[in-house]
Amino acid sequence: MTVHVGTFHSEDDILNTLGRYFPLRKPGILLGRGDDCALLPAGKPLSVSTDLFLEDVHFRRSYCSAEEIGHKALACNISDLAACGTRPLAFTLNLGLPADLDNAWFNAFLSGMGSLAAKYNMALIGGDLSRTRDLQISVTVMGEVIGEGAFLSRGGSMPGDVIFVVGALGLARVGLQELEAHGREAVQEWPKACQALLKPEPRVDAGLMLARVAMNARPPALMDVSDGLVRDLPRLLGQTGEMGVWGEHGSGLGAELIIPAGLLQAELLEWSRRHGRNPVHEALIGGDDYALLGSCAPDMLSALHAAIPDFWEIGVVTEGEAIYCNREPLSSLEGFDHFSSQG
Repeated sequence: MTVHVGTFHSEDDILNTLGRYFPLRKPGILLGRGDDCALLPAGKPLSVSTDLFLEDVHFRRSYCSAEEIGHKALACNISDLAACGTRPLAFTLNLGLPADLDNAWFNAFLSGMGSLAAKYNMALIGGDLSRTRDLQISVTVMGEVIGEGAFLSRGGSMPGDVIFVVGALGLARVGLQELEAHGREAVQEWPKACQALLKPEPRVDAGLMLARVAMNARPPALMDVSDGLVRDLPRLLGQTGEMGVWGEHGSGLGAELIIPAGLLQAELLEWSRRHGRNPVHEALIGGDDYALLGSCAPDMLSALHAAIPDFWEIGVVTEGEAIYCNREPLSSLEGFDHFSSQG
């Protein structure tokens, strides 16, 4: 297959550019890309996750730089590895490239993705290319489970467990609202919020620390926050029927959350004040946070506070499937859903 994209004249041109950012050989990979399949060493279990990252669905080129798009496309997937307490190892990359992309844009895109891959020593081990109308990106990541019993799932919460978050809530929502309304100019007034949306940082170190705890105690339940706490917390508690062998639909678990506005990010508080919004509500419904959401036994708290920056408690797991935040039912709010009429 030959593709013509901007200043590229062939698929080989694109592959050669990829090679400048992602070496063919990487420690821990027996055979990288370039053959019909890559070859990974058998031994510890691998965790695998995949996501689509589509133009005008997940990002807009009108206000996202090429470097930011490359970074975020991989970061969203690495966040899934962090949420399972696994160490990033390798990834595949499928690209649908429109005709208006030039060499400079493509190099910036690979630079953003390559810098993040290098940070976690991840190898690009394969993928595919195609000509498309809009920019389409699909990434599949693989991670190493670090030890026996160290893989973390969403299941396992128990009444009395403490619910915690690692990272900020609601900040990316402010970035999205302002970038959609004002374009790139929003970065000047709302730098942290725009950074949270455009260039999120996966919480790999926190996930690995939680996995190490799991090797010597009852494992924490863990996931990342991508669709907003109001949608993701019921998933953590097993209320949505998505947990398979790790949990049962209708878990009988609920939650009592206490989130003082004073614990939220300053830009979220200021944005909410200007727009007459409740900042706690904005924090609950905001997607794209890529914070970690989990629950653990209370006796783990002192160690986790000491070891994990941005670790904060937001409530407790309760019996019964009602979820309240600051004594208000969460059912009154709605998070992000690609397929809802409001999504």
